[in-house]
Amino acid sequence: MKNIFGKFNIIDVIIITGVIAALLVGVFTMKHFRQTADKQIEATSEITFQVFLRGVTVTGAEFPIKAGAKTFITIRNVPYTELDVNGVAYTPRLTAVSSSKTDKPYVLINDPSQPAIYDAVISIKDTAKITKDGAVVGGNKIKMGLPVTLEGENYKFNGTISDVRVTYDTKVEETEYNKEMG
Repeated sequence: MKNIFGKFNIIDVIIITGVIAALLVGVFTMKHFRQTADKQIEATSEITFQVFLRGVTVTGAEFPIKAGAKTFITIRNVPYTELDVNGVAYTPRLTAVSSSKTDKPYVLINDPSQPAIYDAVISIKDTAKITKDGAVVGGNKIKMGLPVTLEGENYKFNGTISDVRVTYDTKVEETEYNKEMG
């Protein structure tokens, strides 16, 4: 059984089968039966995503991330690039305290047991490749729940993406609409 068809052994048949399979994949790709990665990209657009930072300890006089500054972002423990910070919203940790008012059974106050703990939402802008599955930045799909790290001169915070918004270019959409309509 080692020699199949007299002159060919099993290894030769496996190699020939692999070459034929590779040729078939190439033919199907050329004839557009199989879609490659660059064909899946539908557009390139600006996106804005928000990173939620829970329980950040800041004992200094001001929050270290500022709107208009740059922050270095790491996505899934892979360094990406420096991006612009669009907005920063942070609040100290709050706690619920019962209230004597009947319209509000409780009120929220700053938690005195955690005076230096903040929750923050950082808004960041970038250019992404838009696919059927969503926005792709640095080879990663940017979706809610994705772990990211923001790093600057004097901070390194871990957070998760809490919102992703794609900013479409309205001129491109109008042009494509006009082509379809007329």
